[in-house]
Amino acid sequence: QVQLVESGGGLVQAGGSLRLSCAASRSIFRIATLGWYRQIPGKQRELVATITSGGSTNYADSVKGRFTISRDNAKNTLYLQMNSLKPDDTAVYYCHAYVMGVHYWGQGTQVTVSA
Repeated sequence: QVQLVESGGGLVQAGGSLRLSCAASRSIFRIATLGWYRQIPGKQRELVATITSGGSTNYADSVKGRFTISRDNAKNTLYLQMNSLKPDDTAVYYCHAYVMGVHYWGQGTQVTVSA
């Protein structure tokens, strides 16, 4: 079992920055494909960014050039640096790990961007 705990969400003005962190409970983290997803009430959860165990990244078109996903395997921690935030980025952000055929999710952290 892998537990994921997000932190770093909050309220920020448009144009501002936030960095989300996701701490994993086990070192198996280092072989996992990791990602950030977000969800607005009443809508489906959507992909924000992913990073493989080898460091390859993928981003949703809506965040390319503004968000950066990274991982620190020594600390079992995943990050999402979010710059130039927009009100449309307001959502609950979830950390995700996929390892050995199993999906794990964090509890989510709220990000609110005011106009």
